[in-house]
Amino acid sequence: MARLDIEQYDATTIGIVGQADRLFDLGLACATGRDGAIDMVSAHKWFNIAASKGSAAAAERRTEIASMLTKDELAAALRDARKWMTLH
Repeated sequence: MARLDIEQYDATTIGIVGQADRLFDLGLACATGRDGAIDMVSAHKWFNIAASKGSAAAAERRTEIASMLTKDELAAALRDARKWMTLH
């Protein structure tokens, strides 16, 4: 699976303003395969993080994607989101 990692972006790249929008865009990139193969686990991860930053659109997409994932995939997405939130 292709993964678009946020590690290539630092706080100055994302900035405080618009962070949820940028995270939402990462979710869209993963969900549509814009930067490689479609990766719904990573898409859920980024939408989850964007939703936690206040993006209502991300919360909607996260819910849609969750219904498409297996329990193991959903657990991986949630684990990845928690790990990213802990590190950032």
